[in-house]
Amino acid sequence: MAAPTANGNPTVSSLATTVPVQAVLFDIDGTLCDSDPLHHVAFQELLLEIGYNNGVPIDDEFFIKNIAGRSDVEAAQNLFPDWDLEKGLKFLDEKEAKYRSLAKERLEPVKGLGKAVQWVKDHGYKRAAVTNAPRINAELMISLLGLSDFFQAIIIGGECEQPKPAPYPYLKAIKELEVSAEHTFIFEDSASGIRAGVAAGMPAVAVATRNPEKSLLEAGASLLIKDYEDPKLWAALEEIDREEAKLKKASA
Repeated sequence: MAAPTANGNPTVSSLATTVPVQAVLFDIDGTLCDSDPLHHVAFQELLLEIGYNNGVPIDDEFFIKNIAGRSDVEAAQNLFPDWDLEKGLKFLDEKEAKYRSLAKERLEPVKGLGKAVQWVKDHGYKRAAVTNAPRINAELMISLLGLSDFFQAIIIGGECEQPKPAPYPYLKAIKELEVSAEHTFIFEDSASGIRAGVAAGMPAVAVATRNPEKSLLEAGASLLIKDYEDPKLWAALEEIDREEAKLKKASA
């Protein structure tokens, strides 16, 4: 059974339990933009250059299992367990530079993103981007997507006590926005990010752009959507609108 909302209604969905909503938080890679294929290409090309895996290109399964949603430290350790971390991180820096050059040419928003962004703006909710990507990548992607004026904060996992899947990036976001976890929900595309948000006390909408749906649900996603045009998302957002209208009427 869903937890009661502020108005005591026990039948609403987990997103509506955040009413009155104060903030909406977004991951970036895979959540705002379908960037994983570009990351995959960047990794693939640079790993081939060094003869990784005997010259056999990494496949989607390997990428999802070892790289997608991971911090640079975790990805480096997964890829190069026998290397010094410093050497692994240097490779990751080169890969990020390769990714940025690809992103400038090919980055596209997830379908329906503009509609969801407009909904958040129209409601006056606070918003932040919360990512394990390096700041230079995060700011570039947000700029390429035309969202530089949308986000009031950009939280970088590597600048926190620990990156996702630890809750610290999301906890830092709500602290900077001066909102509470109880009145905030998040959009994520990876199991790592969902675990971080759930651990910070916020329901997560899983955007199933690339990662296996089963892993997203097992990580604790409250709602699974294909993209921002998914009717399931808009049913949930309409429920938020109804619950907020009830609260306003009750307090009038």
